[in-house]
Order: sequence, then C-alpha cells, then structure tokens
Amino acid sequence: MAQPSLPNRRKSTPDRNHPFARPMPPTFQGSLVAVPTPFRDGALDLESFREIVNLHAAAGTSAIVVSGTTGECATLTEDERRTLLRAAIEFADERLPVIAGVGTNCTRTTVELARFAAASGAAGLLVVTPYYNRPSRRGLLNHFTAVAQAAPIPIILYNIPRRTGSDLTPDIVAELCARQRNIVAIKEASGDLERAAELLRTGHISVLCGEDAQIRAFMALGADGAVNVTGNILPDEIAELVECARPQEAGRPCANTRAEHLEESLAPLVRDLFIETNPVPLKSAMARLERCTDEVRAPLAPLEAKNVAAIEETMAAVVQGMLQSCANTRPNQTL
Repeated sequence: MAQPSLPNRRKSTPDRNHPFARPMPPTFQGSLVAVPTPFRDGALDLESFREIVNLHAAAGTSAIVVSGTTGECATLTEDERRTLLRAAIEFADERLPVIAGVGTNCTRTTVELARFAAASGAAGLLVVTPYYNRPSRRGLLNHFTAVAQAAPIPIILYNIPRRTGSDLTPDIVAELCARQRNIVAIKEASGDLERAAELLRTGHISVLCGEDAQIRAFMALGADGAVNVTGNILPDEIAELVECARPQEAGRPCANTRAEHLEESLAPLVRDLFIETNPVPLKSAMARLERCTDEVRAPLAPLEAKNVAAIEETMAAVVQGMLQSCANTRPNQTL
C-alpha cells in the first residue's frame, strides 16, 4: 500500500542513539479501525483476534488500533496488553500497521507500555489523556512529553473529554507539537466540529475523526482519516467513505454522491453501535457475524435485550443488504 511522506515540518532525523530509534513512518491516513478485544470465558480469545486482524488486512483498512477504548483497555492487565500487541503484530505480518493503545492515568505505566510497544514493532502509539485524576495544563504537557521522549515513534494524541475529564485544547496541542516531532496526529473525539476546524487551521498536527457519525464532516474539513468502530463490521465501506469525503474529491460529483449515499446508508448502523457504551453493542454485532463472542468485562455488562433486538434488526437491514445496495448505486466511474 503506497503511503505519503510526512509533512516537511516533521522531516528532522530522530535520535539514532535511542535504543528504539528508527526512521519516522508516514502520517496515519484513511480508515484506522479500533478493534475489540475478544474474550472467551474471561480470557483473551486469540483465535478470534487472529481472524479480526486478518479481516482488516484483507480489506480497505489502513491500520488497526489495539487496546484502545474499543479494546476495553481499562480492564486489561499490562500483561494482556503486551500479549495483544505482540499477537496483532504477528498476525498482521506486515500487511497493515498496528497502532498500540498505551494510554493510562499513570505516566510511569504509560511510558513503560510505550517503550514496550516501540521495541515490539508497533507503527505508532495512541495515547489518551490521563483519566480520572484530571491533570493541569502543565501536567498534561509533562505527561505527553515524557511518553514521546521515551518512545520516539509516531504518537496520536487522543482527546475524548467526556470519558477522561480532561481536554486537550488546541494551544496545548500546539505546544506539544513544538516540543516533540513524533507527536504527529490527534484523534479528536470531543464531537466539536469547530474544534476540528481550529486544529486544522493551525496546521500543527494531522487530525483524525474520533466520532463515527462525523466522518464525512471531518473529512470535508480536511482531516486525514478516522479512527473508527464501524469499520469492524463494514471495513471496505468505511474506508470508501473516508476517501470519497476528502476535499480534493469535492469537484467530482460521483464522489460526492457516493459519500452522501454511504453516510446515509451507514447511519442506522453507526447509531446502534453506540446505543450503549462502546464496545458492548459492537461485540453483539460481531457475535452475530461470528467474529467473536459478545463477552465484555465488568463493570461493562451484556447488551440489554431490547438493544440486542435493535442491533439484530439493523444488521439485517444494513449489513446484509448493503453490498447489493452499494453495487446498485456505485458509479461506473473510478472515484
């Protein structure tokens, strides 16, 4: 898969004396799918995990994110996070990049996980703002700087204030980018399109959509891609939505029409995948497709019966019918 170069502002050479130093890979673009962590009887289900990785390697997915929010990182042990990352890299077998979710609310633990991920061959790190302890601006700057200095591979900041209680404001992001060249992107999941537009105007960092319902809007603003959940169900369609909604496609009516159609067709599935806390509905949907069990770890609970019915109805209407629908509406022109 051809990948573009980093912007010129980030072409300085990393510290070759660092034990994990390697040439800086490209900026992350396209559909980056946050994969779930399959469980069976309370333990990691690595066989199902292999099939999930294989699905994305064979589809239009640009990269996978392991041990993020969708991967139930908060209830994984450090050993399980390491096991999942090693397994993902082995299963991917260089067919697609693997991004390691390493964020915690402890800087020391995050640094240790980041070092392990870099040494293991992860293509990059997803680092969420520390949750619960609500650090100050100075604390956030110190936290992300420590992680970036410990593991000089590309870092995606992850801003999701409603889950963490902390907000990575554009001025903090700008200062972090000025301090550390390997902070290359932000997954912006505040739900605020004006925030995304402000980050894009500054030009300090690559912006990735963090809300599945806003993919088309983010891409139209100039985002580079989307870290998404729905791609676990329909990876090719989400990848196509990301591409068709790019600004450079704005003058091509076939691309505009296709992006609108995809957004409209996917909307019921996107809605129901967040009918309860992610990844509970996702795992129910994936169980229907026999990709993993619907097992989640406490304090998450199984999907409510009424919502199971909603997911089943949506899967029947959207997933099973979409391939035919897409075939009928896809333009003959190359997008």
